[in-house]
Amino acid sequence: MKAHRSEGLKQPPALLIALLVACVFATTQDVARADGPPAVRAVSRVGFTVDDMDRSIDFYTSVLNFKKTSDRELLGNDIERLFGVFGARLRVVHLQLGDETLELTEYLAAEQRGRPVPRDSRSNDRWFQHIAIVTCDIDRAYGQLCAHHVHHASTAPQRLPDWNKNAAGIRAFYFRDPDDHVLEVIQFPPGKGDPRWQTKPGLFQGIDHTAIVVGDTEQSLAYYRDALGLKIVGGSENYGTEQAHLNNVYDAHLRITTLATPGGGPKIELLEYLSPRDGRPYPPDARPNDIFHWQTTLASDDVTLSRLIRDPDGHALLLVHE
Repeated sequence: MKAHRSEGLKQPPALLIALLVACVFATTQDVARADGPPAVRAVSRVGFTVDDMDRSIDFYTSVLNFKKTSDRELLGNDIERLFGVFGARLRVVHLQLGDETLELTEYLAAEQRGRPVPRDSRSNDRWFQHIAIVTCDIDRAYGQLCAHHVHHASTAPQRLPDWNKNAAGIRAFYFRDPDDHVLEVIQFPPGKGDPRWQTKPGLFQGIDHTAIVVGDTEQSLAYYRDALGLKIVGGSENYGTEQAHLNNVYDAHLRITTLATPGGGPKIELLEYLSPRDGRPYPPDARPNDIFHWQTTLASDDVTLSRLIRDPDGHALLLVHE
């Protein structure tokens, strides 16, 4: 039996209770504002469920240079209602890289542990989500990942071709963490990406975006842009051998749309596979204790009680007032 160290209270602090109260699966109309200002102010953090917290902490801190900033256990009726898991006792850890926060959650009771990431998952399945970790030197970053024997999700680092004006020169590589969550390391050439990535120190600099696979970009824009108030800040149409080897999906052809909030945080990237269109839908019975569960936390001034919601494709979002 694993031993877990908690740096917080066994009962959630009052502020956390105020933020994480009552599990509400909202519709687009629930979160839209009639008077038009953005409903979402910032992307606070991105995270997922893990099977072994100590193993995950070791991976992210030793391989990717994240720093642990908090470690607490949470339990109680409000937590159970929020996540829909009876008797839930959670260990929640925040890891920081640059200005961004990664949130890891472990369900401590064996009987509460959910399903693993499907072994046959592909990058065009609708439950796919990743974070893109910026590096200043992808060759050195790839060498460090290989030295730690990470599992590849791309065949090798790829450089996007010059004909693709919006993405030309970007270099990227997909790999997997110990629970098979897909991660990306990405290097932006001068003139591409946020200018801050050209000056930040360190091999791994921060989280640029979280990417999710969607079935219909226009349907997703009606949700993220029109209801939640995010703004389109970029986009491209990517295909060819480099993209196919990056995603490890034969004949991959993607429409990519990048969204941002006025208050900052990682961007949200919509990935619609124009081909192949055989990606599987998000499991309708998915729960937060499943290891394939990802959660993007959105700060909003328009909510008083936190809401756990799902977008049109099933990706989980937590709306909080913070």
